[in-house]
Amino acid sequence: MSTLFLAIGLVLVVEGLAYALAPSFIRRMAEELPKLGDDQLRVFGVAALAIGVGLIYVTKLL
Repeated sequence: MSTLFLAIGLVLVVEGLAYALAPSFIRRMAEELPKLGDDQLRVFGVAALAIGVGLIYVTKLL
């Protein structure tokens, strides 16, 4: 359970940094999202999922 809270905390830190350091970039990205097709969003989502799983796997090996 503590690992879950750690993971959620890390996600919030990364999200918070993005909003704090580059708010105009985040706003532009949000404006562009509706222009992307479902297939493109799905590919980005699967890629992010694969990278996340890979990072977790590598971290657990260390």
